[in-house]
Amino acid sequence: MNDRAGRRRARRLAIGTAVVLALAGMNGPWLYRFSTEKYHQYTINKPEYKAANGKWEIIDFPEEYRQNTIHAALLRTGKVLLVAGSGNNQDNFDAKKFDTRIWDPVKGTIKKVPTPSDLFCTGHTQLANGNLLIAGGTKRYEKLKGDVTKAGGLMIVHNENPDKPITLPAGTRFTGKENGKTFVSKDPVLVPRAKKVFDKATGKFLRNDPGLGRIYVEAQKRGQKYETGTQDNYRVHGLKGADAKNTYGIAQKLALDKKDFQGIRDAFEFDPVAEKYIKVDPMKEARWYPTLTTLSDGKILSVSGLDDIGQLVPGKNEVFDPKTKKWTYTDKVRQFPTYPALFLMQNGKIFYSGSNAGYGPDNVGRDPGVWDVDTNKFTKIPGLSDPKLMETSGTVLLPPAQDEKYMVIGGGGVGESKESSEKTRIVDLKDDDPRFVDGPSLDKGTRYPNASLLPDDSVLISGGSEDYRGRSDSNIFEARLYDTEKNELRRVADPLVGRNYHSGSILLPDGRVMFFGSDSLYGDKANTKPGEFEQRIEIYTPPYLYGSGDQPSLSGGPQTIERGGTGTFTSSDATKIQKVRLIRPSAATHVTDVDQRSIALDFKASGDKLTVTVPKNRNLVQAGWYMLFVTDDRGTPSKAQWVKVP
Repeated sequence: MNDRAGRRRARRLAIGTAVVLALAGMNGPWLYRFSTEKYHQYTINKPEYKAANGKWEIIDFPEEYRQNTIHAALLRTGKVLLVAGSGNNQDNFDAKKFDTRIWDPVKGTIKKVPTPSDLFCTGHTQLANGNLLIAGGTKRYEKLKGDVTKAGGLMIVHNENPDKPITLPAGTRFTGKENGKTFVSKDPVLVPRAKKVFDKATGKFLRNDPGLGRIYVEAQKRGQKYETGTQDNYRVHGLKGADAKNTYGIAQKLALDKKDFQGIRDAFEFDPVAEKYIKVDPMKEARWYPTLTTLSDGKILSVSGLDDIGQLVPGKNEVFDPKTKKWTYTDKVRQFPTYPALFLMQNGKIFYSGSNAGYGPDNVGRDPGVWDVDTNKFTKIPGLSDPKLMETSGTVLLPPAQDEKYMVIGGGGVGESKESSEKTRIVDLKDDDPRFVDGPSLDKGTRYPNASLLPDDSVLISGGSEDYRGRSDSNIFEARLYDTEKNELRRVADPLVGRNYHSGSILLPDGRVMFFGSDSLYGDKANTKPGEFEQRIEIYTPPYLYGSGDQPSLSGGPQTIERGGTGTFTSSDATKIQKVRLIRPSAATHVTDVDQRSIALDFKASGDKLTVTVPKNRNLVQAGWYMLFVTDDRGTPSKAQWVKVP
């Protein structure tokens, strides 16, 4: 270094020191925070720290592409579908501004997609052809008490005619026989004909059981004086003769109480190649907050949700046939709370973990168990700890899926309860007498925990909040990896963004995990400042991608492998491979992701060739597209190859 350069460097150091000393004198705490944050950033970016704990990174989209993401699904193209609908924003709903984005995590590109209906709080699942089935959404936003100006509620229309159904148009008036008050229907309603009931022994006719139709009605005029306090029978205007005699309404209290969200019947397939929605036959029932689950025969079961009058669908479940694109009711009725966590078991039955997103009575359909959809038999599973704290809990089928072990994570009390659970609970459904046992506990009671299966058989559990929708600034900035073999939770790097209601996580094909959404009620501890929807996407890179060396290679091989069949892939690391996993892509919302499962494949290595075998059980390996990962002897997974199982 020459003398002039040395003098310049000395001057810069002297000026820098003077500035720091001046700032220290003026604002010691600021300097402390500045230094602490710089040291923290230095620590979390050290290679050894990332190799042990992983790293978080915020992906901040350009402003014109940001949205209130409520739903996300990994498409077979490797892109991610981000669905907002109206995004829990009444102004967007009123303006019919419904949003969808497609994000390519490799190229970093974002594309807007025309959205045909308000798919806010819809249901979705992966189909065998690689499309995403989406059903339900929002017809009307809730109205809080105080905002409701016309008394209204549920009217049950009765039809006692056994010979024909009757349709009442929108605008039909109903007048109470006792209260004399008139209410008007908002939509048309088809009321089925009455059912004739006979004595089984004698064949003698006993009675007609009336057909029932449900409809929302409201008073003709505004004001409290039009409320009703008790049940009444209602005369239907516009009917004559036998129709007037056979058709009537019955309603309980019709009041200015809070009115819940109302659902829609609309259903679509999203085509990941054409990148557009394709309308299919609408559901039989309108649903807001439904769960869609694949059945043994490949058809899709749609369960629960709020209907088109804001009432919980009364146990009327239905099935979508991907071949005909039509919906049909199931034979039997069974009621669940909204967004119930329902998983297809290897014996073709459905496991209900008890996890749900809230709406529904606190004493109906809440117990976990095994459901035979065909016979409607439901066998309860005992041993669940904190059984009254299951709303907003998460459930995962632990890897490998063959073991049929499930973990239920956290949860909270019914409704807007402040209670939350720090428990994890595990059940082995292969046990002769299955029952829940407690797994390792979380540090804090946790609502809305996000959980994603990783290719090395660990489970990433992150985020959530201690209180309902993050009230009192209660978001949890912690993440853990669950070791399925050791039954242990290990704290890893802390996320940068709080995640509670309307959040989710998705495993990406490169082994990283994407997080989206969060919808806090308030933005401060005192609950005085309104919360803002979290629009930033965050990516977690697990420790296994910071180890020594590159990810094991994986290429070639067939795009389709039959159940029980084999496929041979090329890998220069073939002899080092320890695990092969077939992972179904996620479709996540409201801490509900019944699609994700990780299936262990048998494999053989020879030179640079790796031959894998897909299990034969169609309930274990549902038809569709999967990510094929291989993991080497260092615990490092490859990038995924997409494979279709027909």
